[in-house]
Amino acid sequence: MSIHISHVTKRFGDFVALDDVSVSIPAGGLTALLGPSGGGKSTLLRIIAGLDTADSGRIEIDGTDATDLPAQKRGVGFVFQHYAVFKHMTVAKNVAFGLEIRKRPRAEVAERVDELLRLVHLQQFSHRLPSQLSGGQRQRMALARALAVEPRVLLLDEPFGALDAKVRKELRDWLRRLHDEVHVTTVFVTHDQEEALEVADEIVVVNEGRVEQVGTPDQLYDAPANEFVMGFLGDVTTLAGRRIRPHDIEIGLGPTLAGSVEGRISRVQRIGFEVRLTVLTDDGEVVTVEVTRTHARSLQLTEGMAVWLTAADGATTVPAMPAVLTAG
Repeated sequence: MSIHISHVTKRFGDFVALDDVSVSIPAGGLTALLGPSGGGKSTLLRIIAGLDTADSGRIEIDGTDATDLPAQKRGVGFVFQHYAVFKHMTVAKNVAFGLEIRKRPRAEVAERVDELLRLVHLQQFSHRLPSQLSGGQRQRMALARALAVEPRVLLLDEPFGALDAKVRKELRDWLRRLHDEVHVTTVFVTHDQEEALEVADEIVVVNEGRVEQVGTPDQLYDAPANEFVMGFLGDVTTLAGRRIRPHDIEIGLGPTLAGSVEGRISRVQRIGFEVRLTVLTDDGEVVTVEVTRTHARSLQLTEGMAVWLTAADGATTVPAMPAVLTAG
């Protein structure tokens, strides 16, 4: 089911959370709303769900005007960051809840719950209470509960934000596989760039209440619309007045290519297999360069060494915005 958002604006007092936002979310895809905290992405998700209302604008779900529909009539499943489970109910009863309040036949409820618990690999924990599950298991239970009523759209608000890094990585891999099985239109909010790049079919970058860019992970990473998108989707540095990713800079021990920028290494920092270099150029730029440990060893890179920097062939660059000076 596709979602079309047209000219949506939302204010909280003097604060503009969303400023004339228009975006289309394709049917059957896994779309990430990505942006910094306070940028408006969760507000947009809640307006799609019907949990908040826009001051102006229109929401269409599968061609139907849902702007004034209550949440329960939009065919939307919603999963919160902190699960919002019924603590006194077992895992099975939590998953069954939405079906039971819709007065579905008992046999149908039991069959659907069993099917979903198998789908999320929790069938052996059906009689446990939520407090007896790990954080990752509780989040999988919350997803099963949202899917139980067969929503047309599944909305996830920072679904893995409360979990540690290892569990978060495991769950986003699992979410990708789950989506490929159920094919429900899914929209998830995240401020984790790696999560969006790894999981999503399409990314909507939201910043200060506006949509900065929409595209596939490759499109946004390789062809960012502006300096903000480039910087938000990965590390950047400045070389010869242009913003560039540190891993897209070639480093040499002499000016082998035209346009090479000379400088000296002021810091060498090893982070696992990667070596991060800080180079102070003759033009006064402080440039970050990332190379593999093997490459750094082959060049015998050390602090104080003179080096030459060049943008690699095919590197993505955008003009660096001038610094804003303020009176002191």
